[in-house]
Amino acid sequence: MKSHTHYLWFTTKQRQEIIDITDEVETEVKTSAVQEGFVLVSAMHISASVFVNDHEAGLWHDILKWLEGTIAPWDPKRYRHNETGEDNAAAHLRSLTVGHEVIVPITKGKLDFGPWQRVFYGEWDGQRKKRVVIKVLGE
Repeated sequence: MKSHTHYLWFTTKQRQEIIDITDEVETEVKTSAVQEGFVLVSAMHISASVFVNDHEAGLWHDILKWLEGTIAPWDPKRYRHNETGEDNAAAHLRSLTVGHEVIVPITKGKLDFGPWQRVFYGEWDGQRKKRVVIKVLGE
């Protein structure tokens, strides 16, 4: 079995951002020469996410609004975690809700997606250096 590992690094301009990383994942699948297998894409921080969804600005707005309004409002006084001197409890809860990794099948050397599917990095507590691991496994 072949394996290939690559890291993506991010320092976002905003505290919250959604970044399409599909092209970078496809590049690493191609570099790996794996024809049949899987690629794991995982955020290596507990206040970020990796997810599969549609690349559409309205949806991204809806996701951010849903996280802020329903899941974890950015209200530092609301969370016990923030009593430690942090102010990012909401980011931890958002990561827990959205998830921190995805596994995508590789078929004939390409990501085997359904229509409109793309891989995204969700940053919920940004403006500092963070990374994502891309691990390709297969034959």
